[in-house]
Amino acid sequence: MVAISSWGRLSMEDHAVIALSDRSQIDTYFKSSIAPGLAYGMGRSYGDVCLNPEGTLWVTTGLDHFIAFDDSTGRLVCEAGVLLQDIQRLVIPRGWILPVTPGTQLVTVGGAIANDVHGKNHHVLGSFGDHVPSLTLIRTDGEVIQCGPNERPDWFAATVGGLGLTGVITQAEIQLRRVAGPWLDTETVPYANLDEFFRLADDSEADWEHTVSWIDCITGGGGRGLFMRGNPTKAGDRPAPQGRKLTMPMVPPVSLVNRLSLRPFNMAYYHLKKWQAGWAITHYESFFYPLDNLLEWNRMYGPKGFFQYQSVVPREVGQDAVQAMLKEIARSGDGSFLAVLKTFGNRQPVGMMSFPQPGVTLALDFPNRGERTHKLFERLDAIVREAKGRLYPAKDARMPKELFEAGYPRLAEFIQYRDPGISSGLSRRLMGS
Repeated sequence: MVAISSWGRLSMEDHAVIALSDRSQIDTYFKSSIAPGLAYGMGRSYGDVCLNPEGTLWVTTGLDHFIAFDDSTGRLVCEAGVLLQDIQRLVIPRGWILPVTPGTQLVTVGGAIANDVHGKNHHVLGSFGDHVPSLTLIRTDGEVIQCGPNERPDWFAATVGGLGLTGVITQAEIQLRRVAGPWLDTETVPYANLDEFFRLADDSEADWEHTVSWIDCITGGGGRGLFMRGNPTKAGDRPAPQGRKLTMPMVPPVSLVNRLSLRPFNMAYYHLKKWQAGWAITHYESFFYPLDNLLEWNRMYGPKGFFQYQSVVPREVGQDAVQAMLKEIARSGDGSFLAVLKTFGNRQPVGMMSFPQPGVTLALDFPNRGERTHKLFERLDAIVREAKGRLYPAKDARMPKELFEAGYPRLAEFIQYRDPGISSGLSRRLMGS
């Protein structure tokens, strides 16, 4: 048994670990496993959706082969353990790019599908699952299911955003999109309050593909922040940034994110970026994945780890709900360096259990301070519940079962597609098995 933690580092749980390396022999791995099992990629989920305490983890990072790539159409077929980073570095020099990526490229294709990840361009291109024409799923009883939007679409809808619970994804076809190069035309616009944020978000949807904002969550609900938007551009030959990646070298004895550090950091960050605001040509890695330049950044939260709380609420109540959450956070005395506010487009999700829905999403990291943190989350839960919103399972480690059931109305339908040989910490906590 090996002790493994998710990205939030809230606990170290014992698992039997089996490394997958040959997709043609998956059923052999299943037979040698301590039941139940769960596919595990890079472990970048924050809570227990990627953990299976006292069970088996089938580590998929060995399934890292590219199978086919059509340079004329942008169709890529690869194994599920391929990293998004490796895809980007292969295809961008050839004039293609992943249409949708999350805030880190250090995740696997299988994980991106299982959590139906979203990026900064949901209002234009939806989520990751919108660009998967087909995938191969292997059930623990040996059944192989080929599915996609036009082939066994019910299995596809259950598997995209299905939290890894319908089987093990072994390979996928991805439709890439044309791009002129690795550069974006970007603009950073400071805003003073939520009124300005929503005005910027609405005004930017027609002309900007990528929109996102950092918000200062410790100003008493005032909602000042920095709105960032970007479009792919042809910028000619120019050198890519050569910044050296840094690593958080150790776990400090206490969280570096605390009441003493939060206010001066947020103030300094806001004013520095406000001073630098305006237009720029920005490399895709700097714009999409700024945190990937600090490896092991999750260590900064100390030995107790941290939670991420990400919600989405309908647009018509979004401003009131976000303001109420910010006021509760400011009142608690806690807060986040990493507070992200953005809008989702008016489109329905691909998967039965996909997180994105039309509305506004707020994501924040909180150091684990035990009961005090949980009390804050209970107050935030009440706001999300009243707004008829939901929380993101890929980020969750403590969501109440009733909030999960209310937020995902297709849960009963989804459960019919679960693989009985697969389970996770999250599924046992929220689904009973």
